[in-house]
Amino acid sequence: MNSCELTAAVTAAANLLSGRLTVNELSLLGAVLTQLGDTLATIAAQRSLCDDEK
Repeated sequence: MNSCELTAAVTAAANLLSGRLTVNELSLLGAVLTQLGDTLATIAAQRSLCDDEK
């Protein structure tokens, strides 16, 4: 999957979810997914740092 296909898939998923969830549910899901992304980025950065030290 290239970057254009990836962004199109993410947009399609967001549009699908927005039609099925309430505003409150969308807000919570957005917050949860933001935290997930931030946590994954932190883990990746920590792994990279540890790999550089080896």
